[in-house]
Amino acid sequence: MSEVEESELDLDPGEEAPVSREAPAFRWTVSMVGAVILLIGGLVLWPMILRQRKAVDRTRAIGNCKQIGLALLEFEQEFGAFPNEKTAELVRRSTKTPLDLPGRSTNAAFRQLVAFGIGAEAIYYCVHPEMDKKPDGDISPGKAIEAGETGYSYIAGFDTKAKPGIPLVLAPMRIGTEAFWEEPYGGKAVLLRADNSVEAPLIRRSDGKVPVGSGKTVFDTGADTVWGEGFDVDMWHPERR
Repeated sequence: MSEVEESELDLDPGEEAPVSREAPAFRWTVSMVGAVILLIGGLVLWPMILRQRKAVDRTRAIGNCKQIGLALLEFEQEFGAFPNEKTAELVRRSTKTPLDLPGRSTNAAFRQLVAFGIGAEAIYYCVHPEMDKKPDGDISPGKAIEAGETGYSYIAGFDTKAKPGIPLVLAPMRIGTEAFWEEPYGGKAVLLRADNSVEAPLIRRSDGKVPVGSGKTVFDTGADTVWGEGFDVDMWHPERR
């Protein structure tokens, strides 16, 4: 006789026999299976999506650099040089603009282009990890190319007579340094050179700099570089909010 049957014999009249409770077997539902498949798919596809997004951001930065290059050429035809501290006053007198032009930042340089009527704010934008604002199209005083609306760095002091290989506009640089952020464009930088060419060279992981051959980097000076001996690179960086 089983234990259950024996216990039933010991019951008092009117007392119910205990019910045996076993843990229900776990069953996969269609929704649970679907959720797991989606999770696995997301984990597999996410790196691909991230790489694609970086490629899109890099392509946009390159495209905007090309437009900036054309804007610089047009500006130089009128004022004799690419935007610098001296041309700010020339632009103010010529255009009677109310925009704030003086300054040593990329924002100030690009505001000179805007004041001259070259391009909407959108062409001066690129993704940058230290910038958190997309252009809003407002080019009124205090709003045109305001802090956070451009991620490019700019090298002042040149015109179309500059050596073809000299970089003029660069991204995405670590503000205040000569190094680049690797992540935004998939390990590549974006450079606009004086000959109006745009390239996307690889960034060296060890120090965030861009090699140009012979053990040199893009900002190294010397007899065998585009800068020459003793040149002081006048780097302007974008303004952070």
